[in-house]
Amino acid sequence: METASPASEPRRRVRGLGRFHATHSYWAVLVAILAAFFFTGVAPDADWATSLLVLLETATLVLALRTAGWRVTQSRSVAALVLVAGSAAVANLVFEGRVLVTFLDILTGLVILTLAVVIALGAVEQGEVNSRSVAGAICVYILIGMLFVYVYGVIAVVGHGPFFAQGTDGTRAIRLYFSFVTLATLGYGDYTPAGNVGHTFAVLEALLGQLFLVTVVAVVVTRVSGSFRRR
Repeated sequence: METASPASEPRRRVRGLGRFHATHSYWAVLVAILAAFFFTGVAPDADWATSLLVLLETATLVLALRTAGWRVTQSRSVAALVLVAGSAAVANLVFEGRVLVTFLDILTGLVILTLAVVIALGAVEQGEVNSRSVAGAICVYILIGMLFVYVYGVIAVVGHGPFFAQGTDGTRAIRLYFSFVTLATLGYGDYTPAGNVGHTFAVLEALLGQLFLVTVVAVVVTRVSGSFRRR
């Protein structure tokens, strides 16, 4: 039987440095995500609201990292993203400009994407499926819809002509509405994308939403229900 060499022990201890105790309980993270969701739906497209949303999503990312037992400084990319997002949010309150707002939309989308990855990896790291996994799965599902809000926002800025066939780019609240209607494949039809790029991303979001529900969420809920029945 192989035994660990003395040199390997310090390396193991170094890897463990800087980690919190992982609770993997994503219910608090879910509350923060829902707060951002409702604020997006009711807040105006003002600079202060945009900055507050960036800060809220960034704070949620830090909370998710702590829940998973990781420090922000463990990843240079994540630390840089948090620092840049926070700085840009503050700068947006001082300097006005469409370019900065678009940059903030891109940053917020990156923060949301990173948040979803952190939650997914943290849930997998548990090594078991439980009620905390359900919370994590719900978080990721909502984050998919939130991510596409900013994807559509960027397309509206860089594209030629209005994003919606109704002749408007829509407000952030309208894009939130359209995103989750698409994610849930409700298809009300009051807002529809005008161009091929918008069509493509809308179909992609609908596919991701359905695949996530019938695979990840279904498996998690089934296993959790099975564990409760065995008890």
